[in-house]
Amino acid sequence: IGITGGEEDGVNNEDVDPEKLYTTPEQVYSVYEALSKIGPMFSIAAAFGNVHGVYKPGNVKLSPEKLGNHQAYTKEKINSPLEKPIFLVMHGGSGSTDDEIALAVKNGVIKMNIDTDTQWAYWDGLRAFEKEKHDYLQGQIGNPEGSDKPNKKFYDPRKWSRCAEESLVARVGVSCEKLGAVGTYAARTDAVSAKNGTLKKQTSPYLLVAAGVAIGSIVTLRLRK
Repeated sequence: IGITGGEEDGVNNEDVDPEKLYTTPEQVYSVYEALSKIGPMFSIAAAFGNVHGVYKPGNVKLSPEKLGNHQAYTKEKINSPLEKPIFLVMHGGSGSTDDEIALAVKNGVIKMNIDTDTQWAYWDGLRAFEKEKHDYLQGQIGNPEGSDKPNKKFYDPRKWSRCAEESLVARVGVSCEKLGAVGTYAARTDAVSAKNGTLKKQTSPYLLVAAGVAIGSIVTLRLRK
């Protein structure tokens, strides 16, 4: 809701009015009220100074404390027993400090976007591979081990893209740690109705996928017989 600063995908919001980078509690509640008519499972991306991209310290003024104001306003409006009735999303998480992320999570953020940091992590994995294997990437044949030695296993895209992917995965792991999400995904998840605070048990989507794969394998084996 509102505007995310910075530049991404050809959309440049670097020069927008700074006040437009902050969503008001009234705006958040308006969206919450509209989506609640459809169902309880939705999230809201409220702007609190977020920007796309990474900038020098001091150029971005994040105010995650404002998210607490949104929660309090909606809680009062719907008379919810929950302290944080809204599931919030943090856009422009790349480059954010640990304290900013921690405060955002404390105020109800359940998802954070880190596109810029993961892009860099992917490139950094590729860059490190090229630096280490540079002399093996100058031709199809010939490297420090001999002029007749082939280099296919080094320039094979499956090799260097794997290194890039591993670097990206490691970066995602760092964010999971900062978000407090490591080791917290249970076999079953609780869907909470913010209005009355009741819990509704539902099966984890990962278990559903695993069950589907298992059933599909059994059916395939029986058909082959």
